[in-house]
Amino acid sequence: MARLHYAWTHPEKAYIARKPGSSRHDKFPEDMQELRKRIPELKVESPHQTRGRGGYPKREASVEEERAKGELQTQIDDWISMCKATYGLSLSAPRRGTADPPTSESVPLGPAHVVSHKFVPIYLGADVEPLLAGAEPLQDGPGGLEHRVLPAGHPDAAPDSRLYVYACGVAIFHLVQPRSVECLGELAAWRYRSYDTDLDWATKHLQRRLAQEGSATEAAAPYVLSAYLLEDSPWEGAHLETALQVLATPSVLVDRNHPGGAERLGDDVERGLFIDGYRNQDAVDFGIQAVSMGVAGWSGVAYHPLSPERALAMDEIVELELDVQTLWALSAYVRGEVEAGRDPVMRDEEHGLRWLRGAYSRLTVARDQETTPHQRMRKAVLATSDLPDRLRHMQEALRESIT
Repeated sequence: MARLHYAWTHPEKAYIARKPGSSRHDKFPEDMQELRKRIPELKVESPHQTRGRGGYPKREASVEEERAKGELQTQIDDWISMCKATYGLSLSAPRRGTADPPTSESVPLGPAHVVSHKFVPIYLGADVEPLLAGAEPLQDGPGGLEHRVLPAGHPDAAPDSRLYVYACGVAIFHLVQPRSVECLGELAAWRYRSYDTDLDWATKHLQRRLAQEGSATEAAAPYVLSAYLLEDSPWEGAHLETALQVLATPSVLVDRNHPGGAERLGDDVERGLFIDGYRNQDAVDFGIQAVSMGVAGWSGVAYHPLSPERALAMDEIVELELDVQTLWALSAYVRGEVEAGRDPVMRDEEHGLRWLRGAYSRLTVARDQETTPHQRMRKAVLATSDLPDRLRHMQEALRESIT
């Protein structure tokens, strides 16, 4: 009654919720005012006016006042019915947090279309020379690292997949693999199962290429890092945020200890992540409101442009990851040498301490014309890869080996 009383006596302030598509919402207060003119002015007391000071009841209403209230209530009921029929409106505002929680049936698991970008780095040292000689030069990336390019030659990857050869002694495969999946668990299981085959393929393929150039290497690919471009999906809002979090941390969807290889955990587990709004506390969000959504984590990157004309291109993420993973592979070599009690030896004098210091600065310090989306992405990738700490450790190791 109090809500009706306020709506009746303060029509210009009363909350009015309208059904989607109602085109007469702006005219509603005028119509209500007109309706009020046709209803006799009667004294109406709101519920909080029926008690005096200290909460003691006020005098009993007279028979005439009770009849007047009844008549007014009937007219108000008629007014509400008219509003609902004419405008499809409700006077009560939905309170925050009172919406029905999503159920397992209301959360879609897919389908989704994702472009998988895999990065498979291998440290070759001086053995990289034959590959450099036959590769096509490229413009330096964000880290200012000199590199060249060759076709990747992967049987299950898109034609634009490449083998990038860096002058500092690292070769890195970039494998592009579009995937249409019924759910993210299917993609996660494929990711882990394909990692083993990709690592084996990359190692043998590189060894064969070097053998054709009259060289040999025992180097092996140590890991694969993935970045996902989510192109199409049924998710919106909070569910879309959860999808990107899951893409960046796919281990939550699979049993990696299954005897037959990584196995999807099932619909209930996957839906539970969406209902609970799964968030990886170690992941870093680099999205821009109304422009893009992005998440970087230790296991990889997930990205979805909301406004493609204003958002980062996926190529910009790829360019950064190529340099980041190249330096990560180089730092792994230096760490291995230090831990084995040996002084690390760089491929040549050109790629020594000063070169490393310059790469560190170019990656960690903002450029004059760097855009906000790129800066947020760069900081997120660097923070979750632990690369800045590894580069500082490399500089210390190289400095000690010189002295």
